Amino acid sequence: MIKYSEKIKRLIENHGKPPREVYFDNENSGYVPREVVDAVRKYYEEIGFGNPAITHLKGWEALEAIYSAKEIVAETIGSKNPDEIVFTHSGTESNNLAIAGTLLTRRKQGGKVIVSAIEHLSVLNTARFYANLLGYKIIVLPVDREGFIDIEFLKTLLDKDVVLVSIQVVNHEIGVIQPYEEIAKVVKDKSEDIVLHMDAADAYGWVPIDVGKLGVDLLTISSHKINGPRGVGVLYVKEGVVLEPPIKGQHSVESLWPGVENTPLIHGFRKAVEILFRDVDKRISYVRGLRDRLFDGILNNIDDVLVNGPLGDKRVANNVNVSFLKVEGEAITVELSLRGIYVSSGSACTSRVLEPSHVLLAIGRKHEEAHGSILFKLTQYHTVEDIDYTLSILPEAIGRLRKISSWK
Repeated sequence: MIKYSEKIKRLIENHGKPPREVYFDNENSGYVPREVVDAVRKYYEEIGFGNPAITHLKGWEALEAIYSAKEIVAETIGSKNPDEIVFTHSGTESNNLAIAGTLLTRRKQGGKVIVSAIEHLSVLNTARFYANLLGYKIIVLPVDREGFIDIEFLKTLLDKDVVLVSIQVVNHEIGVIQPYEEIAKVVKDKSEDIVLHMDAADAYGWVPIDVGKLGVDLLTISSHKINGPRGVGVLYVKEGVVLEPPIKGQHSVESLWPGVENTPLIHGFRKAVEILFRDVDKRISYVRGLRDRLFDGILNNIDDVLVNGPLGDKRVANNVNVSFLKVEGEAITVELSLRGIYVSSGSACTSRVLEPSHVLLAIGRKHEEAHGSILFKLTQYHTVEDIDYTLSILPEAIGRLRKISSWK
């Protein structure tokens, strides 16, 4: 196996050790704070290792750890029933369970599935696969140049044949906050029989979510998006909603997602949720300030930059996505790595393939504009000094790459 990380390390050594490291690639995998790591370790060392489905002491300890996590998650989204919280192993798995589980249950030949053009690929690809397999018609809602769907157009599509509507609360790449409460009202006012799924992986802890008031049937959460351990996903399943599990196996605690639950990581996720909701308003205000400082610094000091998605309150507080024209995004990620700044280019789901993000194409970006996109995902663990260091590096780095770029 070619060890590309070793090559990059040698490049960094030749370039000189950077004075600072700043990790902005929290879309793909993020920093896990010590409190969360300690919670996972504590589970292994003090709580136990039992299978939560088994009725001996160690099994009951594991079950209690899982149920405790269900209770705190339920509380944060306004669910009064912890049994509505289903653990999977990722947000992708939760989206698959929501989409596939609904379509396998309904099996309505000629039924319609509505998704937006900028959904996560775990929604889009799953919807397309099962629609083709089971004979559904899939309708992909277009978005405007900021990423918003047209609610009036959605209204015209809602009829007796619509089985499922799946629309994100917050987009994972461009940070647009959909008018999710209005979307939910429009769908449910049309028919309570329509299953409404919302992917809230990038919204959880950043915008208010109350599933009771929202009326949503299914809602996705992902641990690693909130600085929790990778390997934990959540699907809120409203009581009374029936899903057919797309994978089969031996049931443990979760009848909808067979297999033994990863209790240590779920215990760590519980701690991450506690941290996330300690002082929500203060955290969001702080991160929004960092976001705006980064946006202002980029737009005021670098020419030929496009903002992907809206600015201001229509954008989630932790998202900065811009396209640097006349330069490849992959080249920017390597260049910034040499200076200790870690970002992602384009869609995380296609980062090993030189194809522009489907999200950026959906908002009208040309291929050459999308190729230069860079995503900075901020957290409460970033500092003003991190932002200022990044802004001290970016103009020179982009300028150097443009001089050697093949773009005309």
